[in-house]
Amino acid sequence: MFEPRDCSSSVDAVRDEHAPDALVCDVATDFETLAPAQAEDLGLLVDALEPASYPTEWLPADAPTLLERYASSTFTIGMPGDGSIVWTRQTDPPVVLVKPRIEGSPEPFVEFLVAEALVECGLEVPEQFIGFFEAQYRDLDRAVPFDPNSTYQIAAALYDGWLGVQTREIFAGWHDTHPDLANAWRDAGDRLEDRVSGLSRAVARGETDFADATELACGAIKHGIELPAPFDALDTAAYRDHGPDYAIQWAETTFDALAE
Repeated sequence: MFEPRDCSSSVDAVRDEHAPDALVCDVATDFETLAPAQAEDLGLLVDALEPASYPTEWLPADAPTLLERYASSTFTIGMPGDGSIVWTRQTDPPVVLVKPRIEGSPEPFVEFLVAEALVECGLEVPEQFIGFFEAQYRDLDRAVPFDPNSTYQIAAALYDGWLGVQTREIFAGWHDTHPDLANAWRDAGDRLEDRVSGLSRAVARGETDFADATELACGAIKHGIELPAPFDALDTAAYRDHGPDYAIQWAETTFDALAE
């Protein structure tokens, strides 16, 4: 199920700097959330399993079932929206998991994504947004006028953006030390630029729903792309410093304005 992945020298250097104990593994099957039995197979590779759990009081009554499962004591790795690479600190040492669906992507981009996961893992931040918002997830749920799945998507995007405000400075610093990874980071940003610049118009015309737009805009933050309103307010040092408080204020202000 899990096989150690051979990484480039640049990725190995990033691991040494940010998450020196982390394992990087290819996964045999694709997944959004690993079945508990499969997740527990990681016990064959690591020294210990330490499942994360969170108080049920942090979740609104209509929270998606998968979010309820993640918050419970069930050993849960991976959630919808995580992308092609997942990292977890619920193991000792931590693990970065590369899904098979990434096959066919340009190798430099794959190497960047693995390096990005190692950087995030080294920040020792929560691996899912519920550990970021904590009890304030209920406040976000009240501020977002959409269904529970859209609220989930927006919460995951906002957390991704918060990580991006921090990690992009690291990525930008790779031009001298890891130029191959820096080039992949820049190229990925260049491909997003046109899509991001037209987001506000696409939402206004009904071509893109707000949750999808938030996901795209927040994913672009790590690339330093100029964002249109209202997403540009997330690309700030204030968001980096104030985290969930700022995210909820942004949501309240944004949706109040859209309702007018």
